[in-house]
Amino acid sequence: MKKSDWFLRFLLAGTVLGLTIGLAGCSDDDDDNNNTTGSNDEVVVLQGTYVDNMTLTADNEYLLRGGVFIGSPDMSVPAVLTIEPGTVIYGESSTNGMLVINRGSKIMAEGTASAPIVFTSDKAVGSRTRSDWGGLIINGQAPLNSGEEAYGEGGTGSYGGALPHDNSGVLKYVRVEFAGREISPDNELNGIAFQGVGDGTTVDYIQVHKGKDDGVEFFGGTVCVKHVLISGCADDCFDWTDGWQGKAQFVALLQHPDAGDQGIEADNNAEDNDATPRSFPTLYNVTILGAAQSTTGMSDIGMLLREGTGAVIQNAIITNMGEAAIDVDHEATFMNAWDGSALNGNLVVDNCIFYSNTALVADDDADMPFTTADFVQTMNTHNHFDVNPGLMSTDVTSPNLVPTNSQTGATPPSDGFFDASATYIGAFGSTNWAASWTTNVSN
Repeated sequence: MKKSDWFLRFLLAGTVLGLTIGLAGCSDDDDDNNNTTGSNDEVVVLQGTYVDNMTLTADNEYLLRGGVFIGSPDMSVPAVLTIEPGTVIYGESSTNGMLVINRGSKIMAEGTASAPIVFTSDKAVGSRTRSDWGGLIINGQAPLNSGEEAYGEGGTGSYGGALPHDNSGVLKYVRVEFAGREISPDNELNGIAFQGVGDGTTVDYIQVHKGKDDGVEFFGGTVCVKHVLISGCADDCFDWTDGWQGKAQFVALLQHPDAGDQGIEADNNAEDNDATPRSFPTLYNVTILGAAQSTTGMSDIGMLLREGTGAVIQNAIITNMGEAAIDVDHEATFMNAWDGSALNGNLVVDNCIFYSNTALVADDDADMPFTTADFVQTMNTHNHFDVNPGLMSTDVTSPNLVPTNSQTGATPPSDGFFDASATYIGAFGSTNWAASWTTNVSN
């Protein structure tokens, strides 16, 4: 599409709230900030707030300049952003480019295995690194336990509400690379932030690669995710807080040796560990591969469950973690597993492989009602294994996390979301669903 066509299209159909429309096609040579490497000549600059529907097409490339917001922040004028398969969107490093889908609006990003949608750095290949740009943020209207609504870190807008089945669109075959940035201490952008997102949203086949902060983080909401690969993030791979009650299946978390904290970091609410709705997701078929041989000592705990979270986690492989496979912290978290006289089913970790971790469990806080070792070895003993799963390749430059020594675990629920045939332990059965559309590059 010609530059003039783009400008006319948005001049006639688009409105920017208090900002100037920043759509101007430019070649790679025209702008020192657009150090892209795509094959297309046109780079369309996006900036400000868009309140009309628009489509990003694969025959152009796009640059996110500063915060790009879809839909009005007060939900009065929702918009739909459609992204064609194979489209590449760059986040501008110098302006902290990021894409925010406001409440009431939608992103329809449906790539394919042969033509994924890619969000990446605007720096040249070979110069890209973590924290090059902000990331992807989706704000929904599903419930939180931190209040009726909240305001997102990094100035990413309001989220939350009373609509658990809210629909923020579709992410399918989408990669987010070299994103995440600390704005200030405890004010950070992740690879993808699901902020109060409802379970009417479809998320399937996503990768976050080489992020500076968490790979994906769920701030409340009910959104469900499937076929998730998080690789090389500097902080936690898979993080939830503030009452996330969604579901996840086929989740692969791969730490790199130069950085990384927890595989899963799971919270309910830091200020009130018993706040409701309590975080209570259900996860099946998870693989967490740490980097215990790292000289940085950054590969810590496979699953850190704390601050009152509940969860059901079944059919997981946790291997090569530098500190421990699992840790449970805070009394409110322990009490989700045991009400004082019996198991209550609100915190379950079962049918798992724990192999070649520095320790099975981390040291416990004092005065807890039981130990993490009790939780793992006595209270959840249906089918734990200490066997080598034989992952086909643990090389972070060419990973293949399909196990050669598979084990049978639990049967996932037949509820319309889970694949109930995936009775194996780990994120992969006999085929590698992460092949072809994901990336392993270091820069």
